[in-house]
Amino acid sequence: MASLGSLALFLTLAVSIYATVVSWLGGRTGRLELVASARNAIFAIAGLTSLATFLLLYAFLTHDFRIEYVALYSSRDMSPTYVIASLWAGSEGSLLFWAWTMSIFASILAFHNRNLTNPLIPYVFAVVMTVQAFFSVLMAFVTNPFQTVPFPPPDGRGLNPLLENMGMFFHPPTLLLGYMGFTIPFAFAIAAMATRRLSSEWLTSIRRWTLIAWLFLGVGNILGMQWAYVELGWGGFWGWDPVENASFMPWLAATAFLHSVMIQKRRGMLKIWNIVLIIITFNLSIFGTFLTRSGVLSSVHSFGQSALGPFFIAFLAVGLLGSLGLLYSRRNYLKSEDELDSLISRESSFLFNNLILVGATFATFLGVIFPLISEATRGVKITVGPPFYNQVNGPIFMFLLLLMGICPLIGWRRASRANLLRNFLYPSIAGVVVAVAMIAVGLRQTWSVIAISTSAFVLSTILLEWFRGVRARRHTRQENYFHAFIRLVLSNRPRYGGYIVHLGIIILAFSIAGTMGYNTSKEVSIKPGESLSIGKYTLRYDSMSQYKTARKDVVVANLTVFNAGERIGTMSPEKFTPIYYNQDVTEVAIRSNLEEDLYVILMGWDRIGGVTAFKVIINPLMAWMWIGSIVLVGGGIFALWPERGRRPVRRGT
Repeated sequence: MASLGSLALFLTLAVSIYATVVSWLGGRTGRLELVASARNAIFAIAGLTSLATFLLLYAFLTHDFRIEYVALYSSRDMSPTYVIASLWAGSEGSLLFWAWTMSIFASILAFHNRNLTNPLIPYVFAVVMTVQAFFSVLMAFVTNPFQTVPFPPPDGRGLNPLLENMGMFFHPPTLLLGYMGFTIPFAFAIAAMATRRLSSEWLTSIRRWTLIAWLFLGVGNILGMQWAYVELGWGGFWGWDPVENASFMPWLAATAFLHSVMIQKRRGMLKIWNIVLIIITFNLSIFGTFLTRSGVLSSVHSFGQSALGPFFIAFLAVGLLGSLGLLYSRRNYLKSEDELDSLISRESSFLFNNLILVGATFATFLGVIFPLISEATRGVKITVGPPFYNQVNGPIFMFLLLLMGICPLIGWRRASRANLLRNFLYPSIAGVVVAVAMIAVGLRQTWSVIAISTSAFVLSTILLEWFRGVRARRHTRQENYFHAFIRLVLSNRPRYGGYIVHLGIIILAFSIAGTMGYNTSKEVSIKPGESLSIGKYTLRYDSMSQYKTARKDVVVANLTVFNAGERIGTMSPEKFTPIYYNQDVTEVAIRSNLEEDLYVILMGWDRIGGVTAFKVIINPLMAWMWIGSIVLVGGGIFALWPERGRRPVRRGT
């Protein structure tokens, strides 16, 4: 089986190189039979990578410890769910998953363009297959997932205990799908430059591909936040870890791209900027894949040291310099068809939005690579921590949140003073009222007040836009308010899907402001029978119990929780020591409602004296983090639906 898997990988490499060459030749010569052959090769690659993936999965499910990767990341006592998740638990398997899903996406693309009438397609195939060939080289020669061992162990090592969470089943695949998904928009950008077909045609071709990749990467980040919150035992959801940042940066760049393409489609502006954004997004995706697998930076999420680093650096250098060089050679074909009429216009607000998103991306990137810069210049790695990111990106994101509310209120081209006064009046009143109310009730943390009042302002702009649209539709079509609202939203899914995404971001901002601004924590050491109080809660420490399994020793602290003197339940934080890993793992206890989370961590205990240390945190509005995430993802999915009954917008209007 291992030999068959390795053969499939080598054949994938050979067919990928063939598809790259013949698709490029087909595009250059106009010979459609060559492009058709490349298309068939793409289907063959999907079959080969599927074979390799299912062979490795079968090895995991049958506990074939002759394969080193299976022995390192699984064991006989693991549940089938975690055994399946072990497929992408390490570098070798995650690269195979990347290549497999890339081949599936490429096959979907090839199937939808099977008539080969789009002149961009041969070059799109060539770029996608080049990326496919790169990952095939890594698997065939550097990190082969089918590498065998001469003496198979009777049982495997199993997953790292921190990975034994349902997040392991969903978080890595969605991130990898997001990273991989940006290959196709990037390929269309390169194809558009190669063919000099640089109108908005290529943007229309990639809209859904970009949204799908953006959604997968967003979902991956959200699942990572939730996983960190419930599994790492520190009470937070985002620690600005290098690997967290690596997945956040391409999402920010893609968000900027999704906004700026609206200006190109409507006014024929920002053509060079849009290509730069998609180049940055793709290369940041490759950088994120590299950062997790190279071990160059310390992270709880990385796979450790490997030989992959030089290969990724070379690929990044060639991809970035080559694409920017091609862009420079095509700059005369990318001149704007219109000019910015006024700084007070919707176009300007979109441009400021882009600059802020790119600024946040650059600031985060600088923080990520700073340890490498410091090591190269001073001989020591100096890590940049959360205070840097919070101080730099906090104000940036606050201004971005404000722009989300300003943009819908400003018209295209040039806004009049009367229009601005009329549109800004009610949202501004809403923001001021919320700020005054918070201060009046004693909630005076500066940044939280600003964030929540700004969220109220933005929410008011969205509601105002919806109300005006519903009122106009009701007046012209004589519909009741409910039907007018439903049909208004369905008539322009991309626009109102974007508004739903913004609504999700508002809820997220509201939750983050409450959680970070008003959380409280307490560390105590108590004995059984004693109690601790925090906020309106009292926790009585009842007992400690211990038990063993085949792979770990577990300690459980049992507490009874009272709210204002009334018993509301029990909580049982744990700590366990795995047999095969020299580390203690914390399992937190969380009691959640819409108002706040009560979060309890078992810190340690004195076996002789009976004293046990706890850390208790109250995180206000934490549940709204996950509600806002669901709304954001739902808005993105809604925006993917095709428009109906929409006329194309004429440029210059």
